[in-house]
Amino acid sequence: MGFSDIVRHTEHAINSLGVRRKKAAGWVPEIHTYCGYGSPNRLHVIGRVLMGDPEHDPDESRTATGQVRTVAYEAQRGYRQFFTIQVGNHPVQVRVGEQVVETHTNSNGYFDILVPDHGLEPGWHEVTVSAEGADDAVAEVVIVSPEESIGIVSDVDDTIMVTNLPRAAHAAYNSWVRRTSARQPVTGMKEFYDELLREHPTAPVFYLSTGAWNTYDTLVRFIDEHKLPRGPLLLTDWGPTPTGLFRSGTTHKKVQLRNLIIEFPQIRWVLVGDNGQHDPLTYSDLITEHPDAVAGVAIRELTPKEHILSHGTAASLTGPLSSGRDGIPAISGPDGLALRELYRENPFS
Repeated sequence: MGFSDIVRHTEHAINSLGVRRKKAAGWVPEIHTYCGYGSPNRLHVIGRVLMGDPEHDPDESRTATGQVRTVAYEAQRGYRQFFTIQVGNHPVQVRVGEQVVETHTNSNGYFDILVPDHGLEPGWHEVTVSAEGADDAVAEVVIVSPEESIGIVSDVDDTIMVTNLPRAAHAAYNSWVRRTSARQPVTGMKEFYDELLREHPTAPVFYLSTGAWNTYDTLVRFIDEHKLPRGPLLLTDWGPTPTGLFRSGTTHKKVQLRNLIIEFPQIRWVLVGDNGQHDPLTYSDLITEHPDAVAGVAIRELTPKEHILSHGTAASLTGPLSSGRDGIPAISGPDGLALRELYRENPFS
């Protein structure tokens, strides 16, 4: 048995003990839904089941169509987002119209239910999620029209939000110590995305990050407060795997990008990221494999100080962006306002 296996088994044992103790204290399963997405053919409904205190009064927010959605959010120290007790192998149901699809959560409490032939029209909708012993929950989902030809995939850390990740000390401070309401936006990214969407106002926008699902409510609130375009978040589950102590962020991004290409074959994607870590290389690999699926690339250039905080050197790890690779237009600039001006001079579509 490898070290990562020992860590995974220990984590599971500690969580199982936590579930038993919280049940004895009167806590109950609680459904946390994440924004789902799909095509007219099938729908992904995503979420997690955690133990929750029935006496805790969560905040309320509104979904895209005005429904009230409760979220476990407050302006708290970031570390509090990571102290959760997941409910594994728990029965879950999703109801979409007259159709009911059943599944069980995985060992970390997550579920990703595929609903075929759901009958929903393109646009935003709510579906109902049920779990044994829990109150029903509303899940937001967006159905992408088969007529859409352009979409946006946006990184989060240091692309729309200043985080200076993953330099260990600053990552720990920004993610664990700073209050979740203290995140700062990257200048001009709202204006840049508004420009990208001006000719395609209903184009899908996906936020692709190596961040943990535990930060989901914080990121949704951030996107809403700074008036960035609404869209599903594709996050990851931190922690040990069968092959290591941590999941590969680069692999996560590559897999999710390929999944989007498979799910929406008619869409050409605008890929937006930063040069603090591996986004240029990840996007370059995608262009090599699927050049017809990429409309353009936009890279936010970090300052020398941000590079030092991100990876310890004052220069980019990936070098300058290669413009025009395989005929794909590419732009780079220090912030969203610079990217907007470059895009106006060299539009992607």
